[in-house]
Amino acid sequence: MQLRTKITAIFILLTGLFQVAVFVFIYHFSKSYTESEFYLRLSQRATIAAHTYLEDNEMNINIYEDIRERHLQTLPNEREAIYPVSKRTNKEDNHMDKSLPNSFFQEIFDKQYAELKQEKFYYTGLLYNDNEGDFIVILSAQDFYGEGKLENLRNILILAFFLSMIFISLLGQYHAKQALSPISKMIKKVNTIRATNLHLRIEVGAGKDELVELAHTFNNMLDRLEVSFDLQSNFINNASHELRNPLTAILVQTEIGLNKDRTIKEYHSILGGIEKEALRLDTLVNGLLKLAQMDFDKKGIVIEPIRIDETVIEIKKILDTTNPENNIYLDFNHLPEDECLLVFLGSQNLLKVALNNILENACKFSENQKVTLKILADTNNIKIIITDKGIGIPPEELKNIFEPFYRGSNALGTNGFGFGLPLAYRIIKLHSGEIRVSSQIDKGTIVKVSLPNQKKYTSF
Repeated sequence: MQLRTKITAIFILLTGLFQVAVFVFIYHFSKSYTESEFYLRLSQRATIAAHTYLEDNEMNINIYEDIRERHLQTLPNEREAIYPVSKRTNKEDNHMDKSLPNSFFQEIFDKQYAELKQEKFYYTGLLYNDNEGDFIVILSAQDFYGEGKLENLRNILILAFFLSMIFISLLGQYHAKQALSPISKMIKKVNTIRATNLHLRIEVGAGKDELVELAHTFNNMLDRLEVSFDLQSNFINNASHELRNPLTAILVQTEIGLNKDRTIKEYHSILGGIEKEALRLDTLVNGLLKLAQMDFDKKGIVIEPIRIDETVIEIKKILDTTNPENNIYLDFNHLPEDECLLVFLGSQNLLKVALNNILENACKFSENQKVTLKILADTNNIKIIITDKGIGIPPEELKNIFEPFYRGSNALGTNGFGFGLPLAYRIIKLHSGEIRVSSQIDKGTIVKVSLPNQKKYTSF
């Protein structure tokens, strides 16, 4: 079922239910008022009849008959009955109408007045006290006029309901069409967007409703897709270029070595060049494999509680071995008193790779000047702040630093392939964390890593 049909159906259903409730309310109270009005007429006529007939005055009877004929129109099937009562027992002892229930007469005795509807007849009864004793006066009639009014009202309400349903159905369809028109336009626009025209965007209205928010969401998604396609295209081009260079160098040197007989020293030199390019190629392939591994799902990754200060100390020991000249300072002056705030869930091996890459870059691009690593923690996150005094990153290039193979324009003379930060970025994201980089040329770079601690982190 289309959304437009659903909206129309719900609109019609709710409006129909509301109308039914209103119409039933109107009919119910109209019926109650009509019956109350008719009972009042019956009670008034019963009172007049009691005064007239029980006063034993011929003149009163004649006057009552005259008034009823001239002014009080005889009610349909009107009947009057007066029963003398000497005791309040049952109706058989007083020769009362046996078609009426005992409860009706009992109510007359108890309250001196009672009302009753039996089939199409309305009854009113009252207890009249006279010098000669007690009497029950019962007057009954049919309310053809009131029933006719109620039937007419019922027909009008039914007709009004069906006519309004037709009108509401048309109005609902029009309203649903108008409400969903922007979505239909979005769908048509999105269906025209392909990999070849990812620059296209959905038109955003001037309002602040959910449809405008939806359009912004679509456009943001298209922005991310466009960036992803561009990154993928650049990644393939850069990977092909980087792989081709060492392979070409290996093939050229192999061809030179096989071209003619050479001295042992020359063969050693050629093999040394081949080894250098092979090692470069091995580093490049391993980096590509690590990047590819981060794009797989999380299956096979060992999740365990990790204490961040202990992990940082282990990384520092590794760097002291691989780069003895490093000048890394671990700032633990701001550690929380609660040790649990330093623990989070994740893969210790992957996290070591990420932080090691960041620290290696800090040492490499600052030429082993002082690099400070500070740890902060609260009830929500663990923050790792790494500060160096290196060459910095141009501000306009910060948006590209997490792209594989990308290297800053002022770092082209430094060894590397541009794998460190992209790999660290993927690992941090895999741990539901964030990494932010700020930098100034020739003043240094600050890398801020935020990870959810164990108290906040519920799933990996």
